[in-house]
Parts: sequence; C-alpha cells; structure tokens
Amino acid sequence: MNFDDAISAHAAWKQKLAAYLRRPDGSIDLAALGADNKCPLGQWIHSQSGGITSDAKFAELKREHANFHRMAADVARRANASENVSEEVCLGANSPYAKCSGHVVQLFMDMKRKIAA
Repeated sequence: MNFDDAISAHAAWKQKLAAYLRRPDGSIDLAALGADNKCPLGQWIHSQSGGITSDAKFAELKREHANFHRMAADVARRANASENVSEEVCLGANSPYAKCSGHVVQLFMDMKRKIAA
C-alpha cells in the first residue's frame, strides 16, 4: 500500500465536498461515501489482521476513519437537502470535519512509521 497516495486521496475529499457544497448535483453516492471500507485507506484498514489490529493506535485509526466517512456523508446529505451550509462551517479549520480529518491523517502517519520501524 502506498501510504502517501492513501493520505492524498483522503485529503482530496475536502476539495470534493467544497465543490459539492457550492453545487450539490446528486453526484455523490451517500452510501458509498459513508462506508469506511471503500477508499484506499479503508481497504487497508479492513484488510489488516494479526498484531497491528491489537495496537491501540490502529483501533483509534479505524474508529476515527469511520467517523470521518460519516461526517463527510453528512456534509453531502445536508447539501442535497438544500440546507444552508457554508464551506467554512462544514469544512473550515475549526469544523468537526477538519479536526477529524486531521486526526485520521496523524493516526495513519503513526501507523506508517510503526510499520516502517
């Protein structure tokens, strides 16, 4: 698995969601976005077995990654429902989405370092 590519794909969701908030066209599949096992990072997480899965940081990564997908799907759902949602409120640096996303990236980097060691 290319950890850097997975992190880039994860981070790209912010731009996708920002564009979607400006023009919600129904093109985002909410069920797929809400699933934490469809993206490269989620596929890696769900394919792991053995020692790494008992690591506390891995468990936290798995939980936070799933939470990230729920939050991302909720942002898209709110846009689809024509709720008055702003990019700053939903995706800005102080938003729950941004904090969760940053936490996922940090946890994933921790896993990358553990595996490399």
